[in-house]
Amino acid sequence: MKAIVVGSGAGGATAARELQGRGLDVTLLEAGSPFKPFTRRIGWATGASKMGLLGSERTITRFFPPMRTVRASDELVLVRGVTTGGTTPITCGNLARADKGLREIGLDLTPEFEELEREVGVASVPRDRWRPVSSAMFEAAGDMGLDPAPTSKAVDMDRCVSCGLCELGCATRAKWDTRTFLEDLTAKGGRVMTDAPVRRVIVEGGRAVGVEVARGRSAERFDADVVVLAAGGLGNPPILRASGLEVRDSLWVDIVMTVAGTSKGSRMLEEQPMVWSTDRGKFMLSPYFDLLALFFHKPWRGRPVRDHVGLMVKVADSSEGTVEADGTVRKTLTEEDVRRLDEGRDLAIKVLEGAGVEGPYVDGLLNGGHLGGTVPLSREDVDGMRPGNLPEGLWVADLSLAPRSQGLPTVLTAAALGLRVARRMIDGASPGD
Repeated sequence: MKAIVVGSGAGGATAARELQGRGLDVTLLEAGSPFKPFTRRIGWATGASKMGLLGSERTITRFFPPMRTVRASDELVLVRGVTTGGTTPITCGNLARADKGLREIGLDLTPEFEELEREVGVASVPRDRWRPVSSAMFEAAGDMGLDPAPTSKAVDMDRCVSCGLCELGCATRAKWDTRTFLEDLTAKGGRVMTDAPVRRVIVEGGRAVGVEVARGRSAERFDADVVVLAAGGLGNPPILRASGLEVRDSLWVDIVMTVAGTSKGSRMLEEQPMVWSTDRGKFMLSPYFDLLALFFHKPWRGRPVRDHVGLMVKVADSSEGTVEADGTVRKTLTEEDVRRLDEGRDLAIKVLEGAGVEGPYVDGLLNGGHLGGTVPLSREDVDGMRPGNLPEGLWVADLSLAPRSQGLPTVLTAAALGLRVARRMIDGASPGD
């Protein structure tokens, strides 16, 4: 049986590797190019930012092509990775069993969480490798009864050099990403094709029979018995719309706003981002430098890197957003989103004050990088792990399936969904398929 998997992020790479290992002939199509970490020093960028020479956040793709940004509204920027590994090479390497909205519809991913954690390895950054300001914020949060804890990570601390640039790619490969799974896939006989953006799913007789890949102005057809879409919450909708298939206007993004203050000689870039965190249900707090805002957010221009301190507020936002056929995204903040951000900001400022971080406290760039909810599962879909509106032979295996925002790291969730979908595909296949 031939399978095409579209996308090489946490969901797609996990599903592809599992399908190949279970006897399918898998071709994985990745729209981006092979990943290369950003290895230049960032000092030049901070100077250029201070003078306003970097322009808007769109500029980042010019010097770091794997990272793509899109404006969802005047107030909100969305970020994703388009490269081998999808977004995983440009994450902070965090692991969380994020399953909001999934348990409520009867989907328990505990077996997949446990299996993936065993394979990837779960660690945390030792306290002696935290910067003093992060330790001070941790203690302040503890004194406030916020129950902070070291963040679970997929990082080999023996290889980590504490450069603080996890989101620009790990030059030492200390941080796990799904390129490891892609290597397993090819070792088992599967194929990975880069620079292969899928335009649409080919549906004949009510069944998915392949995909069409853009080749300049022309297109190339790839036939398959099954097609798995894992191009993410922003990547899947244009493909589905071009195929004449339904997409829900229920995009969620896990909105992030970093509250910045100043502490002389804090040097936050000399530790991994998000060394500790506290989950408050509607939002989480975690130490976070936020390079994107430092480079491109006007209110942050001129902040000395060595003295900059950031505390992230990551909000579980409303599932209200649209991705059009041309990739245009429309998403604004709801009243509830604003309330959660305000509550998180107020708490973050108290933590900063308790840690001795000086003001004025300046809000960072509103952005979102956990993109899901556009092909959500319902309770009726859970047993088959396939939304009922899809044609036969077509599956989705990423965060698009999750009906609700998490407000937490989501790499483990996307991988767990990909693993569950792949196994359901195998278990549900009949000998004639």
